[in-house]
Amino acid sequence: MSVVEIVRFAVRGLIANRLRSLLTMLGIIIGIAAVILLTALGNGASQYIQGQIAGLGANSITVLPRQPPESAGTSGRPLTTGDVRALADPQGAPDVASVSPVAQLSASVDAGRSRTDATVVGSTPSYFPGANVQIGTGRAYTDADVEAGRKVILLGRTVADDLFGVGSDPVGRDVLVRGVPFDVIGTLAPAGQGQGLANPDENVLAPITAVQGSLTGFGDLSQIVVQARSTEAQAAAESEINSILDRRHGIENPDNRDYQVLSARQLADVLDDTLGAFTLLLAAIAAISLVVGGIGITNIMLVSVTERTREIGIRKALGAPPSAILGQFLVESIILSVVGGVLGVAVGYAGTLVPLGDFRPVVLPSAVVAAVGVSAAIGIFFGAYPARRAARLRPIEALRRE
Repeated sequence: MSVVEIVRFAVRGLIANRLRSLLTMLGIIIGIAAVILLTALGNGASQYIQGQIAGLGANSITVLPRQPPESAGTSGRPLTTGDVRALADPQGAPDVASVSPVAQLSASVDAGRSRTDATVVGSTPSYFPGANVQIGTGRAYTDADVEAGRKVILLGRTVADDLFGVGSDPVGRDVLVRGVPFDVIGTLAPAGQGQGLANPDENVLAPITAVQGSLTGFGDLSQIVVQARSTEAQAAAESEINSILDRRHGIENPDNRDYQVLSARQLADVLDDTLGAFTLLLAAIAAISLVVGGIGITNIMLVSVTERTREIGIRKALGAPPSAILGQFLVESIILSVVGGVLGVAVGYAGTLVPLGDFRPVVLPSAVVAAVGVSAAIGIFFGAYPARRAARLRPIEALRRE
């Protein structure tokens, strides 16, 4: 019996039991759809977060103060302008392009009839490229503004909307920050929730001298933003930062550091590992339904073999070899699982089209190919036993059992 005839007999058997075939495929459809949808969610989350991290600036490095562990026996030293000057020295840190001191506080911003809370970030002009901050309207403050301590300010998009209305251009207006008047010289381009450790749209930026002179005092720095010369030089720049600050802060054991260095690269590596494990977990959970679907195929095929015992006996009595019987039932199982897999891919892909705001699930072609391949493997694995059982039936016993 040729392969074409075996396939024809298999298709004929499936068509004769349409409802049973559909119910058999249901488990595979659900399992494959779950795998496609969950892995797409994991991949989409990974790409979304990577895009958010990229908004921090590919070469951006942030140095934050931290309390050293109790075993260090010291309270540590704060970040100072002396640290900034040391990091900006091209002899000690040749891979550092710019260094920006940051004085930061939370404050109420008042525009007269409206008021909102914001994070006030005082720094130098190098902060804009260092932290990948884009100007929406107006202009950025300059070195001259910093040297003169001018009270000029740029509003994040959310702050501007809260104070002056959605889509407004507040350039030229005045605001009060903790009662201190500042002239609005620009707004920041919308950055979106989730970039960095806070929402940049809720920030306001001003010269560090104006912030320190009017709001925080000329004391310790909240953080230092460093820009590496290139993405390739980021690791070297981090090493130089650690070396300089360890020397200045008297750090001998890296575990006792009174500062921490964060970069987009570090965040990306950590999130890659975390999301990879999360996606794998989701796929493993979805795979359970595939196993259940495979068991369903085995059970239905065993029932089919029992119901078609007379047909098997007649075909064997007419000369059909065991391989033909084996092939027919195995092909039926494979067709059920593959068709179920294709339908599952379609259902899973349709599920990814549901809008989720800015987040978009991403279906990888490799996941589709793998899903169809797994469904075919399920058909072979779980259909093998019923097919072998059918092939081993002896004609006389098969006819007598009916």
